[in-house]
Formats: sequence, C-alpha cells, structure tokens
Amino acid sequence: MSQKKATIEELIARLEEITGEMEHPDTGLEHSIKLYEEGVRIADLCKKKLQDARQKIEVISPGTAKKEPDSESDADYDLFSES
Repeated sequence: MSQKKATIEELIARLEEITGEMEHPDTGLEHSIKLYEEGVRIADLCKKKLQDARQKIEVISPGTAKKEPDSESDADYDLFSES
C-alpha cells in the first residue's frame, strides 16, 4: 500500500504498529531509528490530510473549521466548534 494513497485510518493504524514495535524490548537501535523515521513521515502525511480536510470543510461551511492552535496547550480544540 502506498502511504500517500492510504486513508488516514490506515496511516494511524501503521503508526500504532510502529509504536508497538518500537516498544518491544527486542527491537534494536538501528531498526528503532528506521521505524521512527517512517513514523515521522506518516505523521506528516496525516497532518497534510487533516489540513486538506479542514480546507474542504472551510469551503463548505466558512468559519466552521478553526485554525491551528497557537500553542501546545491549545492542542485539545474542537475542529467543529463555533467561534
């Protein structure tokens, strides 16, 4: 499966697999680094897919999709809440 064509659900599932594999005590350092690199690429793809979805929502219902949080403490925002 090409990661670019994968659904966000498939990408998140792969991130969970990577996390589990990295947590396994038999996973070596070099393999952990490769898994980490893959995880970062997948996380970037997820972010892009979410940004694309937000843009589509904004076109359909202007003012509905909130912008990115200003800080890490604002990360628990509701995508669909009204301002």
